Amino acid sequence: MQSRISYRNLPQLFLKAREELICHFRPILTHFGLTEQQWRILRVLSEREQLEPWELCDLCQILSPSLAGVLSRMDDMGVISRARVPEDQRRVIVRLSPKGAALAAEIAPLIEAQYRNLEVSLGRELIDELYTVLDKVITGPHPPVERIVLPERAAPTATATPTAAAPEKKKRSPRRRTAEA
Repeated sequence: MQSRISYRNLPQLFLKAREELICHFRPILTHFGLTEQQWRILRVLSEREQLEPWELCDLCQILSPSLAGVLSRMDDMGVISRARVPEDQRRVIVRLSPKGAALAAEIAPLIEAQYRNLEVSLGRELIDELYTVLDKVITGPHPPVERIVLPERAAPTATATPTAAAPEKKKRSPRRRTAEA
């Protein structure tokens, strides 16, 4: 079956390129017990000092519902601190803790070394081209992309097909506590 779309799947190519790059950094993060999201936050905070959660969402490309959990775990790890803004108690400022700053400083030379390895493998010219092209895609200059007008869709119709009842779950008897538990 021939594809009806003549363009290559650009978002999928970006995802594959991202994976092709991040796989070289992931072992470093894993070694230090960090997720990719946690590293993005540590790196941004090491460069910006303090940020509000909405700024972290934007700079780290993390959705707000996910960020709350990530920050909570990082707070539990002792690598960040969160404080309310005195003038507006609704706002929160996130900073690296001394432990987080030390961790970022310990990881940074390894990340730098891995970038040098990438540069040797891919070539400085290709790395520079990637930065240039990605900056153009992200920030322009280019006119805004016009959105297509979506066609009207028919309202979904209710069907008279009965749905099968979910099987009844078997009740488990409570486990007895033993002295070992």
